[in-house]
Amino acid sequence: MSDNKAYQTITYSVDDFVAKVNFNRPEVHNAFNEVMISELTDVFKNIKDEKEVRVVVLTGNGKSFCAGADLNWMKKIIDFSFEENMRESLDLAELFYIMYTLPKPTIAKVNGAAIGGGAGLVCVCDLVIASEKAKFSLSEVKLGLVPACISPYVLRRVGERVCRELFLTGERIDGKKAYDLGLANQVVPYDKLDEATNEMVKKLTSSGPNALAMCKDLLSKVPQMNFDHAKKYTAEVIANLRISEEGQEGMSAFFEKRKPGWVKE
Repeated sequence: MSDNKAYQTITYSVDDFVAKVNFNRPEVHNAFNEVMISELTDVFKNIKDEKEVRVVVLTGNGKSFCAGADLNWMKKIIDFSFEENMRESLDLAELFYIMYTLPKPTIAKVNGAAIGGGAGLVCVCDLVIASEKAKFSLSEVKLGLVPACISPYVLRRVGERVCRELFLTGERIDGKKAYDLGLANQVVPYDKLDEATNEMVKKLTSSGPNALAMCKDLLSKVPQMNFDHAKKYTAEVIANLRISEEGQEGMSAFFEKRKPGWVKE
């Protein structure tokens, strides 16, 4: 996929194995509409197969990360039939699933407000680095709605106890509380956000790309298995990795006291 592909609502580029996907509607705080959902779906489907991409950083241009659903889009939705609402909702649910199951590490670089579905876009990422200026809210109940499509991912990230608080109150929380609740992995001063993100990227790109993909596979599958199933599955995973080209290179590099071939000098 060319990093020069034109998008209306996002920007996309690749540099040194890192894909940067930016919400690009700063005039409406990067609120998403059907166009952004379609474009994000397209870019993440393509990233999955891009060999030159090993890490994805997701952020927003301007002051906000993503303010949730666009108000003009919501005005149209008011008049939608059930069937039209179902189609739109399935498109959004599919986007979250594609992002969550991407076999490459994803970092949410939360520069500002992440509200409603914007908080959902945070939760489908593997790692969350938030500015002290970041604000989070699952505010759907204030509109008589619920955080439905994002709920599987928020629940997996922070658990039922925290979701009961965030879903039912619609409370807006700052970066510190997001960290305390497990929503963010790091909270840093705004002017240190790029530095912290770059440090995390370095950690991820120093690891085997296939090993990272298999870590995500383990995290997805093992919780659903009983111990008998998990014994065989996990043994097969490590046995296959040990004889793989990447595993052989990694172990050889360790014993030869050198960096493995996937690490950029």
